[in-house]
Amino acid sequence: MKQYLQLCKRIIDEGVWVENERTGKRCLTVINADLTYRVDANEFPLITTRKSFWKGAIAELIGYLRGYDNAADFRKLGAKTWDANANENSAWLNNPHRKGVDDMGRVYGVQGRAWRKPDGGSVDQFKKIIDNLSRGIDDRGEILSFYNPGEFHMGCLRPCMHTHNFSLLGDTLYLNSFQRSCDVPLGLNFNQVQVFTLLALVAQITGHKAGVAYHKIVNAHIYEDQLELMQTVQLKREPLASPQLIINPDIKSLHDLETWVTMDDFEVQGYQHHEPIKYPFSV
Repeated sequence: MKQYLQLCKRIIDEGVWVENERTGKRCLTVINADLTYRVDANEFPLITTRKSFWKGAIAELIGYLRGYDNAADFRKLGAKTWDANANENSAWLNNPHRKGVDDMGRVYGVQGRAWRKPDGGSVDQFKKIIDNLSRGIDDRGEILSFYNPGEFHMGCLRPCMHTHNFSLLGDTLYLNSFQRSCDVPLGLNFNQVQVFTLLALVAQITGHKAGVAYHKIVNAHIYEDQLELMQTVQLKREPLASPQLIINPDIKSLHDLETWVTMDDFEVQGYQHHEPIKYPFSV
């Protein structure tokens, strides 16, 4: 919680105004932010200075790991985050590659589970990682990447959190996650929850202890219509103790993750928080 608030203050104190072409809004922006999550101590990085709705973040992550490309499938899990980008993004609505209502195109999990090869076929990056880690193998390339410039035109949105790099030291699993762009007031806690949960989940299904997750953000920003709420409300509140994430211990394989896992298999204990803050969302 402390490092989140420190980043918010840094953006306000040091940020530079940048025009964002996609949204038509200005962003107060800094370059390079590094966050660390103690998954080994189960210090779940859920924001306490406002109520954060963690289930949607985990539901979205599960959808990515299953390779979903349709907003309706995400909604069934409990994530509505793709509704707007799939159905209200004017550039995507006019894109010839869009297959219809709720279609997201070749974004995020599609790349992670079915990266197209130029000679035909596809690569399932996530399965390779799980197979290797389950056998105690770390080839220094246990990388899950969603960033495929050759297919940007075939999806509704370029990935923001684009790469997850797993590392195994002895029996402890670590994660480095890389994000090119981050809406700090609204999106960052979503991303924090996902990085933490991804390491915890992969460690559990590959039979390892979870270590530390490292989260690198390149462009961290606050939109102009979010700034007042951040300054006058959220930063005025005192942070509270971190909660814990409880994952159903019966989740033991990639097959489990792909077939029967729901949000009922996750629980947050000890979450104390201030009132919610409704930050504007930019499509």
